[in-house]
Amino acid sequence: MNSRERFLAAATCQAVDRPPLWIMRQAGRFLPEYRALRAGHPFKEMVTRPELAAEVTMQPIRRYGFDAAIIFSDILVVPEAMGQPYTLNEGEGIRMDFAVDSAARVDALSADRDTLQERLAYLPKALRLTRAELGRERALIGFAGSPWTLACYMAEGGGRAAGATFQKALAMHREAPGLFHTLMEKLCEAVAAHLRFQIEAGADAVQIFDSWAAFCPPELYGELSLRWVKEIVSSLPDNVPVILFAKGMETLAPDMAATGVRVLGLGPDCELRKIADGLPANIAVQGNLAPELLDGEPEKARMATEQLLLSMQGRPGHIVNLGHGIRPTARLETVQALVEAVCMSGPRL
Repeated sequence: MNSRERFLAAATCQAVDRPPLWIMRQAGRFLPEYRALRAGHPFKEMVTRPELAAEVTMQPIRRYGFDAAIIFSDILVVPEAMGQPYTLNEGEGIRMDFAVDSAARVDALSADRDTLQERLAYLPKALRLTRAELGRERALIGFAGSPWTLACYMAEGGGRAAGATFQKALAMHREAPGLFHTLMEKLCEAVAAHLRFQIEAGADAVQIFDSWAAFCPPELYGELSLRWVKEIVSSLPDNVPVILFAKGMETLAPDMAATGVRVLGLGPDCELRKIADGLPANIAVQGNLAPELLDGEPEKARMATEQLLLSMQGRPGHIVNLGHGIRPTARLETVQALVEAVCMSGPRL
């Protein structure tokens, strides 16, 4: 089977010749070819120019031959398309042009499909360019931020590097529940449309990043995040696997599986097999090597990968990945060792 077939089979818990492999944030920061390109182009130019986004997406595929490519983009393109621009500056982190902190701000946000399609047209173009180079041999993944995570950025007006504590979305829910609900409805509609645009442009699967899930109290997570994820998933084609990566919420894996997603991305601080065995047999898992492994010696990464593969043996539906995004300090030769360890592994029936 080719890489695309392998990825899609694993995502639907079918037998594979070996587990598929891709790495979160593989398109970017640790690659010298990315840094060379980035030196001549601002980050947002690389996101919004389709030929640049496609080039960055393909760089790790050319170097390592991963089973899946994930389109180079950013989760904050959705708030921007809705009417809340952002900037990303080295050393300053993410800054939104303003905080969404009033009824007037929420009302001004647009979730109109035609408006979003026009403002986000560069991303489907990047996907089509990438698909043209990938062919049908490798899978192509699209993505978006979850409504909860986007609301955290939007209500705060920035990211953690800019001093955000991500408490303002929760405060809005507590103090102005109607306003919070309206914001989440708009975000749900916009994220669903954004993912459909990517699927229509050739994405084989999509991932929803709930990067700030852990800033939501566990007892409220179903109400404030998962209910919206479930609504998004129900609006997407049944034959396109949806992956949910909710950082720090591994203890709620059964609740996440109940949203209708096909794959759960899990962090490095949990026993992947133990969680997988507690899930329905048709739910695949993704992960969960520690990102810092790739900063160290190749042999250590190889051994950790082999141990992970051994632990998952006999459980269909495993996509090898990190438990979080690859770090800029990852060593090229250590990533290669990970690739070799996975590619030399046997069938997982």
